[in-house]
Amino acid sequence: MRDTTPARLLKRRSLLGSAAIGAGLLAALLGVPGGALAQPAPRPALVAVQSPDIPAANSLAHAQQLQTIATANGGNRAHGKAGFKASADYVKSKLDAAGFQTTLQSFTYNGATGYNVIADWPYGDANQIVFLGSHLDSVPAGPGINDNGSGTSAVLETALAVSRANARPTKRLRFGWWGAEELGMIGSKYYVQQLPAAERSKISSYLNFDMVGAKNTRTWGVYTDSSTLGATFTEYFRSKGLATNGINVGARSDHASFKSAGIQVSGISSGDDPCYHTRCDDINNIDSSVLGTATNAAAYALWKLAGIPAVPAVPYRPAA
Repeated sequence: MRDTTPARLLKRRSLLGSAAIGAGLLAALLGVPGGALAQPAPRPALVAVQSPDIPAANSLAHAQQLQTIATANGGNRAHGKAGFKASADYVKSKLDAAGFQTTLQSFTYNGATGYNVIADWPYGDANQIVFLGSHLDSVPAGPGINDNGSGTSAVLETALAVSRANARPTKRLRFGWWGAEELGMIGSKYYVQQLPAAERSKISSYLNFDMVGAKNTRTWGVYTDSSTLGATFTEYFRSKGLATNGINVGARSDHASFKSAGIQVSGISSGDDPCYHTRCDDINNIDSSVLGTATNAAAYALWKLAGIPAVPAVPYRPAA
């Protein structure tokens, strides 16, 4: 379970026995209060920072951009449509600017070109990969902001938080945004099938984020495929006083492509909504606080599973 106790502080040792007597005698001789000599100046505190606290507005800004892209391109971001390619370009541009090693992997389905965006953070053991992913496409009926602009935004902002922290994980970090999920997980299947067996074996875990911004979310769904990985999400939600329940989403999202290759998988979902796969699945269909919670749950899982070291906070130093 996540350690929710206060961070450890460097504490002054009490002056006991003859040390205290000696300090009091010296103070009396010098004419200063005994406490001024008995208690040395406090040492600066070192506060362990684990996963970052990511503002909900950060992820919401990505979702708003995906809405703008959909609005400018026929109202959707579906496979083979201009809105999807523009979405992929947006995600890739953010990752390129943040220092990731990125790939725009193309594939063909139903006579149209689709794309996967893959991003590697070039630190950590390349033989042990923690992989976060989400599908990038919508259905043709609407912009798909909960399904799945929310997951896209949460994973993107988690990746950008890695860059801002200049993280040095023990394991390698990889992120993926999949095309044509709505047509049968086509993009993620293509990616996994194209990986040589030796490369697939390096992926220690895959975490999926599909529909994580639904309004009025009270209980978070945690994929039950791996109890070990799922427990990491449960730890986070419980630390925030949020209820969870195990869900089996079967082969209905991109984690199934990895599971079929023998890779441990998990993920979270806030659930679908009345606008599921319709035109009203727009920016007004998601809750920024729910999306922010999902983003921070993703970051917590990533920091823990990848072994990103805690960072000492800058200690407070009173003015002289």
